[in-house]
Order: sequence, then C-alpha cells, then structure tokens
Amino acid sequence: MTMTESRPTPPLPEQQQDRTPGRTAPMDPPPDHGEKSYRGSERLAGKVALVTGGDSGIGRAVCIAFAREGADVAIAYYDEHDDAHETARWVEQAGQRALLLPGDIRDRAWCRELVRKTADELGRLDVLVNNAAYQMTHESIESISDDEWDRTFDTNIGAMFRISREAVAVMEPGAAIVNTASINADKPKPTLLAYAATKGAIQNFTGGLAQLLAERGIRVNCVAPGPIWTPLIPSTMPADQVREFGKNTPMQRPGQPAELAGAYVLLASGEGSYISGATIAVTGGTPLI
Repeated sequence: MTMTESRPTPPLPEQQQDRTPGRTAPMDPPPDHGEKSYRGSERLAGKVALVTGGDSGIGRAVCIAFAREGADVAIAYYDEHDDAHETARWVEQAGQRALLLPGDIRDRAWCRELVRKTADELGRLDVLVNNAAYQMTHESIESISDDEWDRTFDTNIGAMFRISREAVAVMEPGAAIVNTASINADKPKPTLLAYAATKGAIQNFTGGLAQLLAERGIRVNCVAPGPIWTPLIPSTMPADQVREFGKNTPMQRPGQPAELAGAYVLLASGEGSYISGATIAVTGGTPLI
C-alpha cells in the first residue's frame, strides 16, 4: 500500500456525535486500526502492556499491534464498552490475554487500581501507554468553563502523572512508557486551547521523566500525532471542520490509527533501547518546530 492508496481524503462526510467520548461504529468512513494489515514479529513477546484509551482510535491500533507482537494487553477505557470489547476480541484473536479495565482516570484511586489490577491479573507490567485524552472545540476563551479546563488537565496530564508514578513502582529495568502528545504541543490550534496546553505539558513531562528514570533502566518517550481519524473528531468538532479534517497537511488527508502503531511498537520494544526523552512526529508531513 502506498502512502495515499485506499486512505480517505477530504471532503469527508459531515458528521457529529453528541456524546463524548465518541464511538467507532457510526464513523464514516470507518477508521483503519490495522485489523487487516498489521503483521507482528514477536518484538514484544512475553511482555505485558497497559494502554489507556485502548478501546478505540490510536489506542485500539496500539493494542492490536502489541498483541500481534506477542504482548498481553490491559485495556483501560472510560465507558465505551462496545468498542472496548471489540478491541479485546482482536487482542485475543492474536492469541494474547486481554484485560478490560473500565473507569474514570480522573479518579486518583482508580489510577492506582489500573496498575495494581494489571500487575496482579497479568503478572507484570512492562509497557505503559498513556493515550487517553479529552478535548473540546471553543471559539473563545470565555466559552471555556473552569470545570472543562480542569477536566481536560485532569484527564490528559494529571492522570498521566499518577498512572506513571504507580507504574514505575512495579516496572523492571527495560520497561518503557510511551505517552501520546500531539502536533498541538508545537503548533497549538487556538480553538483547542485547553487540549493544546495539556499536550505541551505532556511533551515536557516526557522529557523530564525520561531523565529521572534513566538510571532505573526505564525509557520514556512520546508520539506526536497530527490529525488522526478517531472518534474524538466527530464527537468534539463541528461537522464542517470534520468535513475538511486533515486537508491542511502536506499529505492532504487525515492519518489512520494504524499508521501510528509502528511508532508505539518501536518505542515499546528493545529496538528502541537507546531512545528516551524523544518525540516521534506522525503528522502527515507537517514538521514540528
């Protein structure tokens, strides 16, 4: 498959979902999570991974790839049960164990439980992928409430800190943490003010934590996606913006979740043994500054 072959390009069908987080089933066109294309080569054989936001979008693509690389996967998600069970089905189809962990990562006690349940039920924790995120579009700063600002930060960076803190207590040398940042960390979109601010914080957190954990043999990196076709888009953006989503990239289309999986596998596996504190941009050709 070439870079553009069989990949949907704008204009996309106008659509909106009235519930956040969004769902995969109503999306048109359906996202590609690598269900038919990803081929593993045992790069994570015997490992256990915890993926937040693993029910859909980038998280589902990562879960599928990790399972096909030989890892058991704990799938943390909010309340998107249909999506999460579909992700678990793909993990199990790859011959790996899937552990479903529904709950709100804004709950500090639940952040502790995620790690404990993963380690207890799957036996260890080798890879943490902090991927869950919340965003909403606003045309003015006045329209962003205190509650929404706090929700965005609690979900995107507060939970990342807390889950990472719990994870390193059970991780062994050779473990890895991979955080999902965004092109918005370097090129903030003004209508995503709160979200973009958290993504800048994530990139900074990643660089600092990588240095802090180096002597313990734990690597920390982040992936910075550009516009990716996930349920977050139709559930948080106006229909007219969804229609043109991804058009302003050099590749003139949104990325599919499957197109990020390889970056996460690299950073989680031994092939990335000398990579820490890095940001891998998967942006359809838009350079990070």
